[in-house]
Amino acid sequence: MKKIKILALCAIVAGMATSCQKSDVSNDVAPETSVDLSKEHQIALLNAGINPNSAVYSTVNYPDGTSKKGIAAGSKGYRDMFIALDDLVDQALESDSDGNKQYRTTNLVSQGRTIDVVGYTGSGFALTSKMRTGLQWAVNNYNRINGMSLTFNLRFANTTNADMVVYNAGGSNAGGQAEFPSGGRPGKFIQIFAGMDGFSNNVNEHVMTHEMGHAVGFRHTDYARRRCDGSNEGASSFGAILIPGTQSGNQWGGSNIDSNSIMISCFDSGEDGEFSNGDITALQNIY
Repeated sequence: MKKIKILALCAIVAGMATSCQKSDVSNDVAPETSVDLSKEHQIALLNAGINPNSAVYSTVNYPDGTSKKGIAAGSKGYRDMFIALDDLVDQALESDSDGNKQYRTTNLVSQGRTIDVVGYTGSGFALTSKMRTGLQWAVNNYNRINGMSLTFNLRFANTTNADMVVYNAGGSNAGGQAEFPSGGRPGKFIQIFAGMDGFSNNVNEHVMTHEMGHAVGFRHTDYARRRCDGSNEGASSFGAILIPGTQSGNQWGGSNIDSNSIMISCFDSGEDGEFSNGDITALQNIY
């Protein structure tokens, strides 16, 4: 089991998946409001398996000048989940009866797809040199897996015309956010918070690989009891779909969990950025 050196808050949710942001800073990427959630949105969160307590309305900005309105959820003081309002109902998750093993969302990327990945270089959102290295290594991780039907084609450019756009979201946080797949396509925008430049190339590789995992449909391996804070992301009856052949267990600290999985909710400064055997089995199973 990995020794936790630096804790980060991490979660994945319907519409947008938040991987990691440092617990000792506020979220600079998704400004919050104090407006109470409507009854309709509280019910929609519950139906998606997410606790609506402490949730607030929020907005995320993208490098193409667009933005997305949604809901920031989690525990008060570190709301590390973002759910796009447009996707809140469509992206609801489902669960298998035993609630074990590694997990995926209901929406996946179409088989046999070549995914065009852009590491964004445009003004104001450009990836740093260390982030670019991490992204290149992450793409290499996926392309090395034998028998997987997806291929990832990476280029660094000042454009958002791609299947997947990875960009520097600024702020002082570390970690990132990624959208889930939709309509057979991967989640398009992956935010990498500027605090990642203070970590090694391997840790950047880890976070990039993790976020790309969400973008192709993975949930956190430890969603039922997160490494970050011991909380449950909210499986309920809509939780997550197990992936056959992976190690059973979904609670951090349990004896039947793949603690080396790249899809564990939080990272530390000692990550090597590589897939576990369970991660590889999971990817080969669904793609």
